[in-house]
Amino acid sequence: MELFYTARQNIDLNASSLVVDGDEFHHLIRVLRKKKGEMILVTDGNGLSCKVQIVEVGQLSLEGKIITHSLVERPKTNVTVALSLLKNPQRFEWFLEKSTELGISSIIPMITLRTFFHPLSREKVQSRLKRWNSIVLSAARQSKRYYLPQLIEPISFSQVCSLNGYDFKLIPYELSKEAPVVYCSGKNTIFMIGGEGGFTADEIQAAKSAGFYEISLGQTILRAETAGVFVVAMVRAQLFGEMSQRWF
Repeated sequence: MELFYTARQNIDLNASSLVVDGDEFHHLIRVLRKKKGEMILVTDGNGLSCKVQIVEVGQLSLEGKIITHSLVERPKTNVTVALSLLKNPQRFEWFLEKSTELGISSIIPMITLRTFFHPLSREKVQSRLKRWNSIVLSAARQSKRYYLPQLIEPISFSQVCSLNGYDFKLIPYELSKEAPVVYCSGKNTIFMIGGEGGFTADEIQAAKSAGFYEISLGQTILRAETAGVFVVAMVRAQLFGEMSQRWF
């Protein structure tokens, strides 16, 4: 059964009812042609799983009756990627889609010294975030994720360096000879990925001073978005075979 999303405030467990609106409503009714009486699976993106029967379809939203509900266990392994904004927006969006499918926990759009980035107005930042969240939501729906990745507004390299609360802080660097041998299972890990041109030597030093360890992703040079997807896939590969570990 395909999974759909609605905001937590649209769910009333006491009344066994919920509402689906916005893009999810459009996808359900206009694209998939779901009808009154059909069963769907709905989550709030924070672990709640509801089996729902559609009871009413309006112009902008639908109402559903919650037949059963449960809480999916929160993942024990968390991966954050701070990726530089890229000159080609489609490449960043490709990263959003693929890393979401692979199980990324948090996404931080980052501005470095070599980031090709024109300052945006508040309205344009919000418009871009809306598009990015739509891409993440679509990828999460396709991969049936019960926990949506957190996506924040763009922040600077120095702000990323100052973030705390991680078990491992790693910065892939093309000149590094250090193999990525850190085992991330059950841990909270952040990777910092540079954009076109990579990081400057001063940025690498600043990251190290902030507690980041440099690692190599191999002898070939990867595009920024490829490197971002690679590190998420690397952690997922470490968890392969650990059937008791849910990572979505």
